[in-house]
Amino acid sequence: MTAPLCLLFDSDGTLVDSEILLAEVMAEILSRHGLPFTARQYMDDFRGVRFLSIVQAMEARHGALDDARRQAMEDEMRARMEARMRAELTAIDGMPAALEALADHPRAVVSNGPERKIRCAMESTGLGHHFGDRLFSAYTLGVWKPDPALYLKAAEAMGHAPEHCVVIDDAAVGVAAGLEAGMRVVHLNRFPEEETTPEGAVSIGHAGELPAAIARLSR
Repeated sequence: MTAPLCLLFDSDGTLVDSEILLAEVMAEILSRHGLPFTARQYMDDFRGVRFLSIVQAMEARHGALDDARRQAMEDEMRARMEARMRAELTAIDGMPAALEALADHPRAVVSNGPERKIRCAMESTGLGHHFGDRLFSAYTLGVWKPDPALYLKAAEAMGHAPEHCVVIDDAAVGVAAGLEAGMRVVHLNRFPEEETTPEGAVSIGHAGELPAAIARLSR
């Protein structure tokens, strides 16, 4: 029998419904520190993007912050986000059942966020038992999507060749990283009226479609 495909899941917007929380927190904190920003901007232009890259884009428009203020802003944002995640975060609709259906597959979380945030997300939504310590953070590995090296490093650590891995990601940066890594990619496209799935990726609109999509890729 062919070994089950290794599934590499993004976290924010794929496993957990955190993106609107993050958008609101970033709008609050960045604006307070002199970088005018809206939740809509995050959802339209920056979903899945590294926090520093977002800050740099805003600094280019509104003026640079010094290192101390930039660090204070990030610390404040992380603390506020963690508090909201522990109080409000839920799993993406249909994802708990999808993960149960895919229990025979090795799987990991691969995120542009810090490891503490990934663990908080898994604990807050009860999804942690599906992944254990198989949590790969860009901050730990030193490489961020859309660089394919993040997914490649995770695959290597999981003991699987890229062609035996499937990336499941909702954001353009993650889909691009998975395709560039030579992996099969399932794009959880929750905003089909606004986003187009790139050629080479499989599009699904709901997590409930994921087990069937993985079954097709496995064949």
